[in-house]
Amino acid sequence: MEKLIPRHDEILKELDEKGHVLVQDLCEKFNVSSVTVRKDLNYLESLGLLFRNHGGASKHVRYAYERNVNEKENINVEAKQGIVKAAVELIQENDCIILASGTTMHYLARMLGNFGRLTVLTSSLRVALELCNNPEINIIQLGGEVRKSSTSIVGSISEGILKQFSCNKLFLGVDGIDLDFGISTSNAAEAHLNQVMIDCADQVIILADSTKLNKKGFGKIASLDKVDYLITDDGISAEDKAGLEEVGVTVIIK
Repeated sequence: MEKLIPRHDEILKELDEKGHVLVQDLCEKFNVSSVTVRKDLNYLESLGLLFRNHGGASKHVRYAYERNVNEKENINVEAKQGIVKAAVELIQENDCIILASGTTMHYLARMLGNFGRLTVLTSSLRVALELCNNPEINIIQLGGEVRKSSTSIVGSISEGILKQFSCNKLFLGVDGIDLDFGISTSNAAEAHLNQVMIDCADQVIILADSTKLNKKGFGKIASLDKVDYLITDDGISAEDKAGLEEVGVTVIIK
């Protein structure tokens, strides 16, 4: 590796501690111009030591990419299990809820195996099949185009059906949560359906492990002012938690 100057070492140290840094903060810290800081970040990125993004840099790549549902099923399992336990606590008997697609929603459906009376509207084939084991749950399966990689329904048919309903709560998994960009997913069709789901729900509850923070997917779902709750794990930083709470999101850590 090429030799780094002391300022570069300090930038990398701060990046290790916080996970991301802002150009403005580095200008103040080192008393240098934004041009100098951007040159530093560009140089460090060329060495593969960080990833540039709008306004700063991150230790990890900030863009989420699409994965098959079978691959995602075995990622961050322990965190997801803790998150869905907390999610169940927000569900009351006789609620009408929407469960979107994704592996976390599948885990949540399993947790509802012994739940009482409930109406669940879902775009996920896996969720619907899982809930069939509980005779107390009324299931409304959205129809339309099957997206095989996520075993879920997307498209205009499902969106048209969805607009006929009004629900208490939406439980939604996402690929990215960014303070500026909002919540997002890696597939545009999923993002559009999720937008309609938000319009049909009184409360929006995001279920996402901390690895989704400071990341962006291809398709924007909504700004954070549309989100009521985020249930996540203890990997979330104090800074990210404070930033989310500042825009009105209640953060539940499990």
